Amino acid sequence: MKPIFLALYVALQVSSLTSSTRAADAVFSGPQAREKTTPFKVLEVTGANAGKERDPVTENAGAPTALVFIHTVERSLVPLLRVVDEFGAEHRDTLKTEVVFLFGDRVAGEARVKAVMSSLKLQSRVGLSLDGAEGPGNFGLNKECMMTVVIAKDNVVTANFALVQPGIADAPKVIEALAKACGDNAPPTVAQLTEQQTARTGGGERMGRDGARADRVRTDTMDFSKFDLSSETGLRDAVKALIGEVQSLRTEVAALRGPMERTSDAPKRKESFPGAVPDDAKLNSLLRQFIRPTNDDAAVDKFMTEVETHIQGNANLTRQAMDGWTRVLHFSDRYGTPYSRKVGQAFLDKLKAAAPPSQ
Repeated sequence: MKPIFLALYVALQVSSLTSSTRAADAVFSGPQAREKTTPFKVLEVTGANAGKERDPVTENAGAPTALVFIHTVERSLVPLLRVVDEFGAEHRDTLKTEVVFLFGDRVAGEARVKAVMSSLKLQSRVGLSLDGAEGPGNFGLNKECMMTVVIAKDNVVTANFALVQPGIADAPKVIEALAKACGDNAPPTVAQLTEQQTARTGGGERMGRDGARADRVRTDTMDFSKFDLSSETGLRDAVKALIGEVQSLRTEVAALRGPMERTSDAPKRKESFPGAVPDDAKLNSLLRQFIRPTNDDAAVDKFMTEVETHIQGNANLTRQAMDGWTRVLHFSDRYGTPYSRKVGQAFLDKLKAAAPPSQ
C-alpha cells in the first residue's frame, strides 16, 4: 500500500467508527418490521431430516422465529452466530431458530455447509436455500450483507438486522429483539451465552493431525486486493472489514482465556465448568434474575422464595436448581451481589444436605 493511502487508511479507522455506523443504517436486506414473512424452501443439512426439503415459514406456523441468512462464511460473523444459536437453543420451546446458508451451487453449497457445521456445532435447524446465492426472491435479501437476521412472530416481522460486517458488537441488540419476540423478560447477557457455548463445546478447541485447531471455521486471511484502496469508499469498506476482524479476534482471545488457567510455568486446561444451566425455562429465568448485580437484598429474597416455591416437591427441578446454583457460585466473582452469593450458597448447601446419597 502506498504511504499516502496507508496514512489515509489509518486515519479512517477512527472516523469510520462513527461514519460506518451511520452508513449501516441505510442498508436494507429482507422484509422490514411489520411486513409479512412468506414461504420459501430450504434443504435441511443436519439432524434427522438431513437431505429433505422443507418450508420453515409454513412449518413454524407463526411461532416466534429467527431466520438467520448467511451470505458469506467468514470468521467475523462466527461469534455473533454462535451467540444467536445459543440463545435459540436455550429458548427452543418458545423460539424457532433457522440458519439458512446461501450458495450459488447446490452441491458445492451443501458440502460447504456440512463442513462448517462440523466446526460450529450449531444447535439450530440448518438449511441451504434452494433459491441460490440471492436467497428467496420474495425476501429481497441484500448480498452485500454477510448476515441478515429476520425476527418474526405470527408471520409478521418484528425486527430486522442487515449486517454488512457482523460482529459480536451486534449481539446485544439482536438478543434484545429475540427476547422480545419470545417473551423473555430477563434475557441472558452476551457474556453468559458465550460462556454457555464454551462450556457446551468444551472450549471449542479440537486439534487436528497437523496441530491446528480443527474445529475452527477455516477462513482465508483478509484479502485487501478486493477493496479499491485508491478511493475513499474502498478505504472505508476496508476499515469496516478490518474492524470486524479485530472484534472477532478479541472474542476468540476471550474465549481461549476462559477455559485456560495459567500457572507460573505453563497454561493448564481447566476441567469442565461444574453444574449446568437449568433446562426449565422458569427456573432459568429466576436464576438469571437472582444473579443480577443491581438487585437489592429484598429482591434477592423475593427471587429465592419464588425458586423454592417453584421446585418444591419436584426432584428434577431440585436437581436443576442444584446444578444452576453450583454453576453461578463457581463464578462468584462475576455474578450477583455479596448478599445473593451468601443466600445462594446457603440455598445450595440446604439442597445438598437434603439430597439422597446417590446424588
